[in-house]
Amino acid sequence: MATLRAIVNSEAIDSRDEESPLVVDNSPVEATKKNHARDVHILSSAFLLIFLAYGAAQNLESTINTEEDLGTTSLGILYLSFTFFSLVASMVVRRLGSKNALILGTTGYWLFIAANLKPTWYTMVPASLYLGFAASIIWVGQGTYLTSTARSHAKDYNLHEATVIGSFNGEFWGMFASHQFVGNLISLAVLRDGTGGSTSGTMLLFVVFLCSMTLGTILMCFLSKRNHNREDELLDPSFGLCSTAISLLKSLTTLLTDVRILLMIPLITYSGLQQAFVWAEFTKDIVTPALGVSGVGGAMAVYGAFDAICSVAAGRLTSGLTSITWIVSGGAFIQAIVFLWLLLMLTSGVLGFMSPLLMAAMLGIGDGVFNTQLNALIGMLFKHDMEGAFAQLKVWQSASIAVVFFLSTFISLKAMLVVMLAALCLSYAGFLFLTLKVEKAFSFSSS
Repeated sequence: MATLRAIVNSEAIDSRDEESPLVVDNSPVEATKKNHARDVHILSSAFLLIFLAYGAAQNLESTINTEEDLGTTSLGILYLSFTFFSLVASMVVRRLGSKNALILGTTGYWLFIAANLKPTWYTMVPASLYLGFAASIIWVGQGTYLTSTARSHAKDYNLHEATVIGSFNGEFWGMFASHQFVGNLISLAVLRDGTGGSTSGTMLLFVVFLCSMTLGTILMCFLSKRNHNREDELLDPSFGLCSTAISLLKSLTTLLTDVRILLMIPLITYSGLQQAFVWAEFTKDIVTPALGVSGVGGAMAVYGAFDAICSVAAGRLTSGLTSITWIVSGGAFIQAIVFLWLLLMLTSGVLGFMSPLLMAAMLGIGDGVFNTQLNALIGMLFKHDMEGAFAQLKVWQSASIAVVFFLSTFISLKAMLVVMLAALCLSYAGFLFLTLKVEKAFSFSSS
């Protein structure tokens, strides 16, 4: 793997810097130091407020907007749009800056929830298309902003960079994952009297969601502005659109010839598949037959709770490439057990009352692992093009999610489980090959 070794050698100095304390000012400003942790708290809380509304609404789309499959089709359109715009999201984030991109991204989620107050093809489809754009911006901005914050914190406090990146990702994804728990509890509370099928019940719920999103957007405005790498240059008006487009094209082609991102793509794709499997298949074919429609909220709350707990724990345990390898291995093993369990259940025809809840917990653990570790790994390996790398993460995730939404009605549950197991095995093999080769290349460059 000479190509991989050459790529890694270019960042070998950065890697060795992570293994030893960084040189910092003898008298750092305490207020500036505190802002790093403060910004992570604000970012995490804002995403919780925004996505507790969107996540719960997404879970309800196929139930409340059933006419001509408006809800499911809207989600499919959303994730196709998300896939397309993720290709150019890094350019937009560089032009706007990560903070402004985060604020702009919230507008798409607000509009999507507002469209659900009067769900028609004329409101939901345009809102879904715009949300695809907004989602690509907010997620590339989130990855860039969080990693920049972690690096600043590590430098100011003279800490190991990989550990700080893992810890900050753990806090963020822990808070983010709890949106499933909080959002579904709100849905249960508002619709507890059985008004889920009535216009007044759903309208009240979406008004509550709009209020939550508005608070999240306001909170996002209190983030500190952060500059890194080429951001100042690209914010310069003299840096023209043509130059930016050329830079974007160069970034995309460079990344797609990078062995590291190519080996990560299968695991990134699987992470999207397993999320869509929970949203589109697990709730419909496993939870509903065993617990009824009313049990979907409870199962997703369990999923969200374990997702959140595992995200925090995985983030705390992340300290470098070796720890990421072990944590991802554990998450992959747990999800493989669930798929094999489901295949056995389909064969025997036996599904107990507690089985869906336990499976939801195990799937949540796996999702927490993949979210924290993929983001931490990208933050550590792609220091010089974070926006482009995080854009690739969202391109492949959203594409796989869209595929599941569009094809779920044409594929049996058993066939889907076989596909999930095959995808898990292939992606895990690629991930192991990546970590072994990167570790070997770093060892070679350090000797």
